[in-house]
Order: sequence, then C-alpha cells, then structure tokens
Amino acid sequence: MAKLNNADQTQLILARLMEGGQEDDDTCRELDSLTKLLDDEIEAKNKGQPICDVIDDVCVDTIFGYLDMRQADSVRGHAILTTSAYLKAAGDKAAGSLRTFFFDRVRRGTYDDYIVAFCVSAAIFPIAPDMTADIFLSEGFLPSLDNLMRRKWKSRKVETACLEMLNAASMNAQCREAIQKYCTDWLEEVVDQDPNELSKAIHSADPSVQVTEGSIAMRRHSETVQNLAAVILAKLRAVPSAQPTTEGDESRVQPATTSIEDLADMFSSMLLKDSESGKKYSVEGLAYATIQPRVKDDVAQNKELLKTLVKILGDAPAKSPLTYGALSIFVNLTRYQPALSDEQKRMAQLKAYADAAGKLGPSNPLNDDKHVSERCKQVFEAGIVPVLVTHSRHGSVASLNLIVSIISSLSVTTNLRGLLSQQGAVNLLIAAFTALPDSESQGKRTAAQALARILISTNPALVFGGTRARPQNAAIRPLISIIPPDPAAETRDLLPTFEALMALTNLASTDEDTRATIIRNAWSEIEEQLLSSNHLVSKAAVELVCNLVQCIEGIALYAADNPQAENRLHILLALADAEDEGTRSGAGGALASLSSYEAITAGIVKRQRGVEVVLGLCSEENEDLRHRGVFIVYNMISCEGDVGKNARKEMRYKNGVEVLKECAKKSRRPEVVEVTVQALKVLLEQD
Repeated sequence: MAKLNNADQTQLILARLMEGGQEDDDTCRELDSLTKLLDDEIEAKNKGQPICDVIDDVCVDTIFGYLDMRQADSVRGHAILTTSAYLKAAGDKAAGSLRTFFFDRVRRGTYDDYIVAFCVSAAIFPIAPDMTADIFLSEGFLPSLDNLMRRKWKSRKVETACLEMLNAASMNAQCREAIQKYCTDWLEEVVDQDPNELSKAIHSADPSVQVTEGSIAMRRHSETVQNLAAVILAKLRAVPSAQPTTEGDESRVQPATTSIEDLADMFSSMLLKDSESGKKYSVEGLAYATIQPRVKDDVAQNKELLKTLVKILGDAPAKSPLTYGALSIFVNLTRYQPALSDEQKRMAQLKAYADAAGKLGPSNPLNDDKHVSERCKQVFEAGIVPVLVTHSRHGSVASLNLIVSIISSLSVTTNLRGLLSQQGAVNLLIAAFTALPDSESQGKRTAAQALARILISTNPALVFGGTRARPQNAAIRPLISIIPPDPAAETRDLLPTFEALMALTNLASTDEDTRATIIRNAWSEIEEQLLSSNHLVSKAAVELVCNLVQCIEGIALYAADNPQAENRLHILLALADAEDEGTRSGAGGALASLSSYEAITAGIVKRQRGVEVVLGLCSEENEDLRHRGVFIVYNMISCEGDVGKNARKEMRYKNGVEVLKECAKKSRRPEVVEVTVQALKVLLEQD
C-alpha cells in the first residue's frame, strides 16, 4: 500500500469495500483509511490525480451503502466520517452524486431501495443540511411519501427509515414547513392508530397467523414507528410555523390534530413502561414538547417520570444523543425567563402587536419565577445533581453547557445552595469554567455566576476545608471574570457583578492567602466598582474591601506614600458618608481596621471633612455604625507623636468631645460604651 499513489490506494480500498463479507472491524479500518486519504487531499490539494476522480457513481453507491440502518452501528459511524470527508473533497460533484443516488433508489421503489435512500438522507442531513434539503424539497418527493406510508402491508424498516429522514429534516425551517404541508395528515394517522386493534382483528380472522412487530404481514404501524412519528409532530408543534395565517384561514374549520400535550403524554407513557426500543425517540420528543409551559409543568409534577428521566440520564453513555436529549428536558424544566428592562418590555410588546396583528395575549403564568422555582425544587429532589456531576467529567462542550445551565437555575433558589454544595456542584462549576473553551464565553459566565450564588450562601470552610483536593483559591478566577459586565450583552446586567463581589467577600473572610490572592488578581476591578452608580454594587465592593484590608497587602494599598493611596482613602471617606447605611457600614469597618496605622490617620486629618465624616459615624442611630465610628476615633487619637497630637487637636476643634458624650448616652452595648469612654479620656487629657 505504501508504494502505491493515493489514487491507486483509493481504488484498492474501494474494491475491498465493494467485495464486502469482511468483519465489522476490518470494514471500519478500510473506511478510516479512505477517510484519511480524502482528508489529506483536502489539506494538501495534491497535484497528482485527484482521488475523487476515481470515485465514480458505483463507488459512491458503495460508500453510501454503509450508512444503511441494517449495518452495525460502528460501521455506520465510520461511514458517516468517510461520507463527510468525500462531500468536502468532491464539492459540487458530490452534490450531484448524492442527488443521482437518492432519486435512482427512490424511482426503483423496492423496500430495500427505499431503506437505503432514506437512511443516507437522514445520515447526511446533519453534516450537509443545505445539500440534503435541496434534494428533500424537490418537487413531488414529499407528496409521494403519502402512498408509501399508507400502504396496506407495513414494513417497519421502511417506515422507520422514512421517519428518521423526516426527523432529521425537521431541524431545517424550510423542510419543516414542507413536512407540515404534505405529511401532517398521515403522521397524525400513524400516531392515533390503536396499536392493538388490527392485530386483534387478524388473530380473530385466522388464529394461526403469527404476527411479529413491523413485519410486512402486519397491517398496522409498529410502536417504534408510532413513537418516531410523534417526535416529528412534537417538533412541528413546538416550533411554530413561519407561514402567516390569513383571516380566511383562521375562520375556516381546522381538522382535529394531536396536541403537544397528547404527544407528551405518549412519550411519558413510553418512558414509564421502560421500553428500551422507544427510549431514544421518547426522550427526543419530550425534549421538544417541554418547550411548552403546560407540558413542562406536567412533567415536573410527575415524580415517577422525573426519577425515570434522571435514571435514563445516569445510564446514558457520555456524548450520546440520549444524554443531550435528557439534559435538554431538564434545561427546559428549570429555565428562568430572562429579566427585561423597561425598554425591552416595551419593545417586546410592540413586536407582539406587530406579529399578532394587534392581538397581544398575556405571558403564560407557568413561565413566571414562582413556577420555575417550584419546578427546580422538584428536579433537585429527583436526584439530578450527582448525575450531572458524573456526566460533567466526560461530557462534550454542548453537554457541559446544558449541565451548567441546569445548575445555574437550581442555584437561584436560596435554600438549595447548601445542598448543591454538599452534592459537588461547586467542584463541577469550577471544573466546567476551566474546561469550557474561551469561545464559550456565555457558558463560562453562567458557570461563574452559579458558583457565586452558591458561595454567597455557603461557609467556605465547609466547601474547601478538610481533606478536599480542590483549594479555595480555585474559585477566585471564575468569580473575578464576571465582575466586569458582559461585553456581548445588549444591556448592562449588574447582578453577576454584585453576586461575584458578595462571594469574594465571603471567601476573603477566611484567611490571609485568599485575601492576598484576590488583591493580586482583582484589585483594579474591585476599585472600579467602589464608584458604581448602583448603590448595591458599591456597597458589595466596599464590604469586600473591608475584608481585604485585614491583610498587609490590603493595608499597603491605603498606607503607601503616593497619590494613588491618597485617592483611595478619599474614596473610602466619601463612602463612609454615603446615603446608603450598608455602604457607610462597610466603609466604616475598613477605616476601623486601617486607622490604627499612622499614615492612614494622617491622611484622614489632612483630608477636608475627613474628621467630620468619622464623627458623623459616631452620631448614627445604628449602634453598629457608632461602634465603628468611636473605634476609628480611638485609633486616631491614640497615635504617637505629631500624628496623634494633630488628630486630637482636630477632634477637639470639630466638637468631638460633645459628639462622644452624646454617643455614650445613646449606646447600650458595653463594648461600645467602653471604647467611647476610653476615647473621651484621651481627648480630655491635656497634650
């Protein structure tokens, strides 16, 4: 093989594939070799004879034949890769070959030809949707399926292949419209058929007839076919038609159709029956049906069904369609509606008026936060989190995004956060943030925000302490990433910023190393949020600073002999005089820690209104604030040398003695009275 050129190697491989009769592993190896040759041609653009020139219609027929549903799954998987490589390498020639292959098979009209044609179309649709849609939408093709599906004697394999093709095509908007137009009637008939009626009739006429599911001797559709038809109808019902309805259409009597709720009941029943054959289609159908509010609420209320879905997810292989379908169901059940600004609400109303010709209905109450929160509790109680933790270790990027979305929704409910932490959600989110590529910026932000919510409500020592392998500092980078607003968002959402600051405040309450790490990696972002126009964000930032100045790195930021440190102290004094009580409390706490250092005391005295702001804290109605105020006063006037002397002089000049006397009278807690009295003694002494 190594001595042959690429064209000769290709011919030799195709000859062996045409001959057939090999073991599945050998067939897979041959397909892989052909795939590599095609990939090499795409990359290198060989100057010799292109190998696509030696792949004629007979060779294409051979390659496509391995996509037949009757082939082993492993063979079909490798054949899809080979087909994908051929479509890329051959370009327009491949499109013509696919079209010729498909319609030649359909024109022959045998069951075997139908199966192969439909299987090839279903397999190629996801990898070359435009090319396949062009064939699918050819004039006369879809109407011809009516007679095929309504034949008296049924072939389960033909019907399954046909419906697999329609199922793949229904992901395309134009194809979905065409299916809606030409196939809905017979799809309804397949779904509505009583699965027992005709088989009973056959037995009653001739008890000796042995009826096997889906055999051509049967005059009914198999259960698998019914389930697959229901999945297609669910997609048509879940995604509304883009074709506008005219007034004449609305007034016309519409035929009875199977509702999305009926289809969901059918999928749920199949899953509860523990039918292995129908599991894949039932999960896929339910993933679409649960887009509808009524269906998602019904599913969430069914505890047995939820536990069944959790078990299916737990047993599903990683990176499989079954895993993705089950995760999609839980995403639908737990998804909160996005918060809209007033301007966005007005625009949504205007759009609804335009789309519905002035008929604007109210939003569905089943989508409100109260109902979503209840569904999140039901999903959590079904035991979803440990299964998500397991899947997150081996899942694809797409699956990981869905897992993060589910955990994020669960974390909105405050009383679930501690339980989420206990069941491994914190480690899951940190690992997901690291594993998701930078291109998945929204997924990374969602993981970081969910992590922030959990860490706000959880003692860090219980999450990261003891013998746990993941260090506390691993949570800092994700939290820092969401302090700046999302650059891709149309409107500025400050909730992630607020939650990240709150979570960092909780972490900064633990140890020196954590505080130093936060300062090294996030100080510029934290400092910027101190000046936020949103008082909640500003308060959260100053509370974080209050914890950060407990370490030497934090103190140095304010005590250094440079203009930046002076400006920081100025901002802190301004926040200690803010309108919001929580902001004044955080700033007062930071000043209480910093004021024991001479440089800080000198800076406060030097700053215009600095001493007045401190004495203002001593006059607060809130005793905690008064405690902070008198502690700052005591630290300042207790300094040695000229710094202490200037502080005492300024305090007396600003009527500090009277302020402290009034503070002592108003205070009831011993620790506040004690500090106030000590400060008074120092001030009343002569320098």
